[in-house]
Amino acid sequence: MSDQENWLTEKLHDHYAQSLRTDEMLYDSKTKHQRLKVFQNGTFGRILTLDDVVQTTEGDNFIYHEMLTHVPILAHGATKRVLIVGGGDGGMARAALDHKTVEHVTMVEIDAGVVEFSKEYLPMLSRGAFDDPRLNLVIADGADFMRDTDGGFDVIIIDSTDPIGPGEVLFTDHFYGHAKKALAPGGILVTQNGVPFMQGDELTGTMRAFQSLFADATCYLATIPTYAGGPMALGWGTDSDARQVPLEVLEARFAEAGIETNYYTPAVHKGAFALPPYVSRLIP
Repeated sequence: MSDQENWLTEKLHDHYAQSLRTDEMLYDSKTKHQRLKVFQNGTFGRILTLDDVVQTTEGDNFIYHEMLTHVPILAHGATKRVLIVGGGDGGMARAALDHKTVEHVTMVEIDAGVVEFSKEYLPMLSRGAFDDPRLNLVIADGADFMRDTDGGFDVIIIDSTDPIGPGEVLFTDHFYGHAKKALAPGGILVTQNGVPFMQGDELTGTMRAFQSLFADATCYLATIPTYAGGPMALGWGTDSDARQVPLEVLEARFAEAGIETNYYTPAVHKGAFALPPYVSRLIP
């Protein structure tokens, strides 16, 4: 195999691409929904791609998972029921279940194949989450589940793929409206909204929907190396004042949780909501 063939090039954007060296291909199979690959990389460890778009890596997944779970859970302050849409690798569920005060996590994943091979090839992401009795794994379409659920969730995390293929429906106004109804009073909805420097329309569309639904609608940022093109925007919607929780309160909650992190701190939490102008201009 030539050196050129040892590289996977992600072509998510029209005028920009990143390449990752495939030191060893560990898994390559097409399900009815998408093509799954897991390969070894010298910098990032094991990498999962769907249709050659990076979803998560052994090396830097902690940033994404910590910021989409710890920020809303600690801001809320009394989170007991969490809903995750997507997240078939189990990393998001594991991060949510790290909070001992969380009593129940429902995880809705459209593709059972992602879950099964993640258990085998990416166990370091879920770290036993699939065996936690607090986890209810539902194999279903996230949009259908959100429409039909009885709700009552304190935190809802949309850990979706980009708005193409199976993930496209998770970025619609109807979906966000159903998510709002599924929240308990004071609940928080967070979403992945891509890299705003490269995918600004995605953030603008979500924020327009959020502003029609929530009293507090904005985004916060996290820098994940393999989500290339700048920091990633994470959408935030709630009718509560959870975003205004003082730093010292977050520090007390974080200390009480006793969670070891590699990216999240209460200070990072607060600072993540400080947006540079090129991002804030994308919010209607």
